[in-house]
Amino acid sequence: MTLKQLRMALPLVLTTLVASFLALMPVMAEAATPAVVVTTVNLRAGPSTGYPIVTALPTRAAITVHGCTANSAWCDISWGRERGWIAANYVQIIYHGAPVVVTPAIAPVVGIGVVTFNQAYWHSYFVGRPWYGQWNTYYRAGPYFAPAGRAVVGGCGPNFCSGTVVTRGPYGGIYVRHGAISRY
Repeated sequence: MTLKQLRMALPLVLTTLVASFLALMPVMAEAATPAVVVTTVNLRAGPSTGYPIVTALPTRAAITVHGCTANSAWCDISWGRERGWIAANYVQIIYHGAPVVVTPAIAPVVGIGVVTFNQAYWHSYFVGRPWYGQWNTYYRAGPYFAPAGRAVVGGCGPNFCSGTVVTRGPYGGIYVRHGAISRY
């Protein structure tokens, strides 16, 4: 091989070596955030009260937050050997030295990422539970799924769908959310 050929091949060889090295490096684990629950709360198998209860978490239980839904309404957490979902308004983290409840504004600032709930999650954490084989009973995709405690009103026009969800909170208050989705 001539010196000219060696110089031309060197970038390719270096790129191949770097790519091989990176491929052998361990994958970084997802970020996890330490937190506590603000009151006794049910840990659920999915991000809504329509999912079965995994266990009850005691007030001030130390948990790890693995991420929250896109709207930061529910968080995927672990507590000891248990894994599941709790409403974000029961999750408290430390931000600027003070305890704060997880909200859509706080979650991205403190590094809580967005996670999704799907059948792979169900199969990873709930095998052997009495309700494990009932995925289709609990999971309802689409805008019209309303778990217990919620009322949904909506419909679709020629170019969009819209709706309103009313949720009754644990202390009797209500939360109303309106939304519209373009069909294109």
